[in-house]
Amino acid sequence: MRTFIALDIPDRMRDDLAAVARCLQGTARGQFIPRENYHMTLAFLGEVPQAMLDDAESAMDAALADCIGSASIELRANGLGTFGRPKNATLWMGFAKEPALMELVERLRDQLEARGFALDGKTFLPHMTLGRHASFPAAELPPIPFPEPIATRQITLYKSTLAKTGATYDPLYSASLTPRD
Repeated sequence: MRTFIALDIPDRMRDDLAAVARCLQGTARGQFIPRENYHMTLAFLGEVPQAMLDDAESAMDAALADCIGSASIELRANGLGTFGRPKNATLWMGFAKEPALMELVERLRDQLEARGFALDGKTFLPHMTLGRHASFPAAELPPIPFPEPIATRQITLYKSTLAKTGATYDPLYSASLTPRD
């Protein structure tokens, strides 16, 4: 099954990102992602046999246990960006490379690789996809109400099912950062 591990996004941040998407829909063309699908991918696992799901779960638990410092990760939006061609881009909201987030990603990827998962090796860029197949006319972007910073503390292993109508994400396992004494 097609899987990935993502940082969960609190509802208030989802609402803020949906407001950004609504502002952009007047200027950009494309397929905007539904609010319920907003997430920050930490590790894309791809096709994983059922037998390896326990390994992914134990990697998540070990990575969270290894993290030091605060018991949450702050999400701070810092700009819009695109991947791909100008007429067929993936539109995203970028986020600051907060130390706790970057540590979690590094530890998670180390734990996954130690358990035999082949990761893509790309440098992690904190972002959330807002739209696909996007293009922008020559007009200027409208004023964008960037999301307020917010803390989150949970990661989830998702099953991703692709369909003509878009992707659906089903949670398989969740784990949380735990407070330090």
